[in-house]
Amino acid sequence: MISLKLIYKILFVSILTIALVSCSDPWSDRETNDENLKLTLKEAILNNPETSKFAEALVKTGYDKVLASSLTYTVFVPTNDAMDQVPVSILNNTDNLVLFVSNHITPAIYSTVRDKASEKIIMYSNKYLTFSGTNTIGDATITTPDQYAKNGVFHIVNKPLTPKLNIWQYVNSVSSSSAMSKYLVSLTELNIYKADSIAKLVTAPGVYADSLSNSYLRNVYNLNNEKNSYTLFLMDDGSYTTEVDKLKPYLIKNNAARSDTYASYFTVRDMAFPKAYLPNELPNELTTRFGVKIPIDKTQIIGSPIVLSNGIIYRMKKMDVTLENRLLTKIIEGENNTSFFPSTSGNRATIFYRDRKDPANILYNDIAQYHRVTEGPNFFINYTASDMYSTKYKVYWRAINEQSNVFQQRLIVGSVFKADGTIDLTTSLMAFPYMGVDIKKYDEVYIGEFPLAQAGDINTISLVAAATTTIGNNSLTLDYLKFVPVIK
Repeated sequence: MISLKLIYKILFVSILTIALVSCSDPWSDRETNDENLKLTLKEAILNNPETSKFAEALVKTGYDKVLASSLTYTVFVPTNDAMDQVPVSILNNTDNLVLFVSNHITPAIYSTVRDKASEKIIMYSNKYLTFSGTNTIGDATITTPDQYAKNGVFHIVNKPLTPKLNIWQYVNSVSSSSAMSKYLVSLTELNIYKADSIAKLVTAPGVYADSLSNSYLRNVYNLNNEKNSYTLFLMDDGSYTTEVDKLKPYLIKNNAARSDTYASYFTVRDMAFPKAYLPNELPNELTTRFGVKIPIDKTQIIGSPIVLSNGIIYRMKKMDVTLENRLLTKIIEGENNTSFFPSTSGNRATIFYRDRKDPANILYNDIAQYHRVTEGPNFFINYTASDMYSTKYKVYWRAINEQSNVFQQRLIVGSVFKADGTIDLTTSLMAFPYMGVDIKKYDEVYIGEFPLAQAGDINTISLVAAATTTIGNNSLTLDYLKFVPVIK
């Protein structure tokens, strides 16, 4: 016969399984926990003399009522000795104490009987703690595990789980003493891209407002996001100034203030990475999300790494990134056109987005246009290029001609259009001459070079067909364009 006690235990396991996040075995220590199963987490923690000081904090913050509810929780409960380590500034401040207590409670069941080597779990503080192995949560060690109660489980730990600042909160906290941090925070007001200004207009105020409106958090990484982990290299003021000055000649805008803003942005955007690298994990080089290779000289790290709730900050005496690494080549894929002209349905029917293999059996995609005489000459396909530097560019294309005849096409950079929609060659930034597109030539072809006086976007780059109505002689084709910046 199955005892009522066993039925009760099986039923309780079924209920807990609904909220189960980690792999656990709630009943592996039955005899020890049977009495606690009659108590709520509030009662079990309050009745334990080893956790009486944390119990007092529960009552002060009202979390005792939360742990008396019918919902299920896991609580990591510091011992009384651990609570003695908590600063008075937390214990005697209501807001700080609420945040502190909430960082020990999660609305899910986590047992120490687990298959996962490590996982991040969200606490009521909206911060994440890493549960590693079977006995480590954050910086603390579980000393008494798996104390089951009627509405969850608690583990006794040897250290308080004091909430850490996240990377963005830390950056804000040192913005008065760090030039790089001050600039990062200023991007809550300053705009790098047009979309940033729109975001600032529509974002409601609040603790996460920066995540939606700060130009760095929007366009690089959201360092205010607690769920993900990051590494930020925070440069010393001297190194920061040196790196910004290095980029200023290549980020000239229409006034000095904007030039400084852009040089600073393109310097700091390459200092964040989407993983928390421990010191023993740091490679000699990291590649940013933008493709910039950043050398990591560990001898330039100042002091110990700053471990935060969503990653690590390394304070750097020096970050020497060469211009060869900083100034990225811009590649525009032929199939990623923004428009074409004349934009009639008949012309659209003559444009082909192709999947091909070259003689080396390497796949590529391109665009080809086989022009119809009824649509007239000078058909062109348009592109755009963002984040261009104020320097000279060498320009190349790869254009695969699969016809049986050579045809001609040209590239116009910074196209300016007349009222009738055609291109004004006299006011466009650069009009390269027509060049023949050889039959089935798969090599890059050098087109020429042009200077760009101001950094920013080139809104229109046009690939222009020959001015003829002869079918086959007014075709267009493009695998990609390549713009290589020249170091001054």
